[in-house]
Amino acid sequence: MAFVSTTDKRGVIGDLKYAMGRFTNGASDTGGDITTGLTLVYFISLQHTGSSAEASEPVANETFPFSGGDVTIVTGAGADGVWFAVGI
Repeated sequence: MAFVSTTDKRGVIGDLKYAMGRFTNGASDTGGDITTGLTLVYFISLQHTGSSAEASEPVANETFPFSGGDVTIVTGAGADGVWFAVGI
């Protein structure tokens, strides 16, 4: 199984947009691209989910603010989680 990202909700807060969803890695996958649907991403929060602790936190491999909408993330092998992005 390859890296998969889903968008579960989009909305507006004041003059900013947000998007949130989930990401899933295959057993040996260590991240991939999250398609936020935002034109400019100011912030993304990543958090692992599951029943056991991960050795390292997921990180965004971008410099913010980030133009383009697809944010590349790096995770531990096989780690799954949730994300929340804010931008325009």
